[in-house]
Amino acid sequence: MPVLTRDQKSNMKWWFCTFLLLVQFELYMVSAILPLNPVKDLVKPLGAPSILSPQDFLSLSYYHKTCPAAEEIIHRKMKAWFLKDYTLAASIIRLHFHDCAIRGCDASILLNHRNSERRAYASKTLRGFQVINEIKAELERKCPKTVSCADILTAAARDATLLLGGPFWEVPFGRKDGKTSIAKEADLVPQGRENVTALIDFFQERGLSILDLVVLSGSHTIGRSSCYSFMHRLANYKGTGRPDPTLDRKYLRNLTRSCKWSSNLVNLDITTPKTFDVKYYNNLGKKKGLLSTDQELYSDPRTAPFVSAFTDQQPDLFFNQFAASMVNLGNVLVYTAPNESEIRLDCNYVNPAPSKKAKRPRRG
Repeated sequence: MPVLTRDQKSNMKWWFCTFLLLVQFELYMVSAILPLNPVKDLVKPLGAPSILSPQDFLSLSYYHKTCPAAEEIIHRKMKAWFLKDYTLAASIIRLHFHDCAIRGCDASILLNHRNSERRAYASKTLRGFQVINEIKAELERKCPKTVSCADILTAAARDATLLLGGPFWEVPFGRKDGKTSIAKEADLVPQGRENVTALIDFFQERGLSILDLVVLSGSHTIGRSSCYSFMHRLANYKGTGRPDPTLDRKYLRNLTRSCKWSSNLVNLDITTPKTFDVKYYNNLGKKKGLLSTDQELYSDPRTAPFVSAFTDQQPDLFFNQFAASMVNLGNVLVYTAPNESEIRLDCNYVNPAPSKKAKRPRRG
């Protein structure tokens, strides 16, 4: 049996990883046909009821009769905001993730009351609420009591990706808005300091795979992070009294200069911070991943093969899989009873309880 060289082994490993990704994408493309009818293979969070009711299903044609202009309105409003401030696109994608990560994609992150997810410390840097509010206001004028805030946020995240130069995908609709939002639950969302095992567990508890983890982390090709999220890497990493050894030295010096205050913001992608592309994965290979949760994807054997596949060699592979993983994220739903969900009239608040008519006194 001939002995393979190191380069040949490396090439075989790369082609094998690429083959696996292509197989997974082909399986997704087959399942993507299903939204033409209600999507019945939705991901259930832990503890969800086993019996599904019709309102739990999603469909590409959900608003075709009740609000045919819904997607056009969402896209037009997103584009207008993007032209005023392009950084809001990354913020909307992040807002969508924070919503789906807690209680499923039910717009609970948008509720603005005391001790809601939105008021949590972990949500302090979230932005884009005004964008969703403006879209919702126009949809209420056009199609009253029809389009949920959860569906708006999901479609807005897709359009934000597209405006940044990323891929397009069809969004199945039919989500309902939850009535519950608890601040302490928002603290469960990864903040950039977790290890890979914790990230994998977090994703799998929501029905998302390791591939989804690596692909959705690729959204860090755009956007910014506060210095607080990675300052532990700059000096006393894990109590060693030294910087994180997986940080490029020049990159370390630049970050140290940029982070005089923990609230300062730094681009997540040092190479092409305004463009949705695969440079994020290339940066990891050069020790230029900003968050420790990013850089560890490159070194952990469970995630490294996927990172290697999503480079300049296969940019289309990343785009195609990102579309698939965003659909998976949008399908993380909470199966609630009708009295626990609704179509909110204002994304910031649950609908007021219906007033009871006074009973007429009986005669005689």
